[in-house]
Amino acid sequence: MSVALPPKAILFDVFGTCVDWRTSITRAGEALGQRLGLMDIDWAAFADAWRAQYQPQLTSVRSGARPWTRLEILNRESLDTVLTDFGLQQVSATERDAFNLAWRYLLPWPDTVAGLHRLKTRFIIAPNSNADIALAVGMAKFAHLPWDVILGAEVAQHYKPQPEVYLRSVAALGLTPPEVVMVAAHNEDLVAAGALGLQTAFIPRPLEHGPGQTNDLHPEHTFTYVARDLHELAAQLGA
Repeated sequence: MSVALPPKAILFDVFGTCVDWRTSITRAGEALGQRLGLMDIDWAAFADAWRAQYQPQLTSVRSGARPWTRLEILNRESLDTVLTDFGLQQVSATERDAFNLAWRYLLPWPDTVAGLHRLKTRFIIAPNSNADIALAVGMAKFAHLPWDVILGAEVAQHYKPQPEVYLRSVAALGLTPPEVVMVAAHNEDLVAAGALGLQTAFIPRPLEHGPGQTNDLHPEHTFTYVARDLHELAAQLGA
C-alpha cells in the first residue's frame, strides 16, 4: 500500500510486540515459588491473571477516577490483588517489591533486537508504550532494545489509546503524524494511531497470550504495513 510520506521515525508498542511478557513473568513466578517453597502454583495462569489487571488499572487513570499514576505502581497494586486471589498472602512486601520488578526483565522475541537495529540504521526508533520511563529503561537495558529516546505514557501523562500518547510522542520528535509509523501487535493500538494520521504497521505475535491465543492473530483493519516480523517490516521500509 502506498504511503503519503516516507517515514522519519518509528514508534513501537513494547509489551507483546517487542517482548514476551507471559513467558518472562511465568519464569519469574517459578523462581519465586522455588525460593519460597510455593508449591502447585500455575505460574502461567498467575501471569495471565496479573496481566488481566492491566486494562482495568489503566482505565481508572484514563477515566479520571484517579490521578496520573505510573504503571509500575499500578502493577504493584495489582500484584497484591493477584497474590490474594491465588492464596499467597504470605509473600512478604520485600518479595512483592522484587517480583514487581520482573516487568523490567522481559525477554525479547527472537527477531526484536536485530530487527530494531536494522530499523535504527535509517529511522529514529522509540517506544510508545504504557510503560513508565523507569520500566521502559529497565526493559531496554535487559533486552538490549536500542531506542534513540524513551517516549510514551509517562511523557504524555496519559495511557494509550488516548490521543495524547501518540501525538505528544510525535511532537517530541519535532515531526508530524504522517511522518511517523506506529508498530504494534494489537489492532486497537493501531486503529487509535491511524485515526490521528500516523502510519501503522501490524506485526502478529500469536503466542503473546500463550498457545490458546484467539485475538490479534491477524490485522482486522487496513494498516499501512503488515509484516510477519520486524525483519520483514525493515525490508518493506528499505532498511
